[in-house]
Amino acid sequence: MTNKQLDALAGHWNSRGTTVGDAVEISGTDAYEWLAGGHFLVHRVDVRMGEEKVEAIEMIGPYDPDSDSWPMRAFDSSGNYGTMRATVDDDGVWTFAGETERATLRIARDGGAMSAVWERTEDGTTWSHWMDMAFTKSA
Repeated sequence: MTNKQLDALAGHWNSRGTTVGDAVEISGTDAYEWLAGGHFLVHRVDVRMGEEKVEAIEMIGPYDPDSDSWPMRAFDSSGNYGTMRATVDDDGVWTFAGETERATLRIARDGGAMSAVWERTEDGTTWSHWMDMAFTKSA
């Protein structure tokens, strides 16, 4: 595996979703762009979660052959930061996993849409459905 597999995420996306339980609507944009040199994919998030504006930046990569994954480091406009790891299976299903959050991301065969199911845990063992997201590639 190589960083080239991250090309599946690259592009500008319109984002929509809803949290589970309290049904907070989420809408905005996500952009995945290569940093010069091709070692890191930069992910920028600009969404509204209900009335709250959320901005984040994330650096993905480079591929780590020892863990067969891509490290992810994220920082948001509320001062939060965290790390996750990205993996992809043979069917092209991506998993972004951290200590308290994880997502399963599926990209449409034509590359024009993707969907994500997010989960959270408080004890590191029991995972609860948190939100569902849908993304459509913008022109």
